[in-house]
Amino acid sequence: MCGNNMSVPLLADAVTVSGAERETAAVIFLHGLGDTGHSWADALSSIRLPYVKYICPHAPRIPVTLNMKMVMPSWFDLMGLTPDAPEDEAGIKKAAESIKAIIEHEMKNGIPANRIILGGFSQGGALSLYTALTCQHQLAGIVALSCWLPLHKAFPQAASNGVNKDIAILQCHGEMDPMIPVRFGALTAEKLKSVVTPAKVQFKTYPGMMHSSCPQEMMAVKEFIEKLLPRI
Repeated sequence: MCGNNMSVPLLADAVTVSGAERETAAVIFLHGLGDTGHSWADALSSIRLPYVKYICPHAPRIPVTLNMKMVMPSWFDLMGLTPDAPEDEAGIKKAAESIKAIIEHEMKNGIPANRIILGGFSQGGALSLYTALTCQHQLAGIVALSCWLPLHKAFPQAASNGVNKDIAILQCHGEMDPMIPVRFGALTAEKLKSVVTPAKVQFKTYPGMMHSSCPQEMMAVKEFIEKLLPRI
């Protein structure tokens, strides 16, 4: 069965790294502000598992308030990067629905929700957290790199269906991050422990790392994916 990508706008031009053998699992990974799916498709290719499909969609181009209304790839509008900055609630919810459409497309094509990991970096990581925690389907896990939980005041109530109460979350953050300070990452980890089973939240920090990734972090991501998506 081959679903129609055109019915899921973000899938039409997403970067997909196909498995080298029969695909029994998927990782959907969302890039950060101003980036495209290509950079993370490359990074994930270096840690790929042969039976996993990696999908890296591109965010739509919209004006971003934080960057003087410049038009750039962005999952939703950003007004600020502090925990109390105003948020684009409608944009976040709309973006989450577009990511849920990708999840449902993969499910229709034979990959069950519990074999799908949702992840992302920075704004993409933020969206992956919000999407997974409000998703009606039980997912395998979340990879949240250098990010925060959007609309955090709405949780834990926003996750009231409780489908992903036991979801595993790998949260990583650079200790020298100048954009999203590591203490925001720590606050996010504490918040996540009020939403899901606390023991399921791993928060790893990397000395000297700024708003970026590093080989040790990518190895942690690889181990997390291997553990949650074993070969079947």
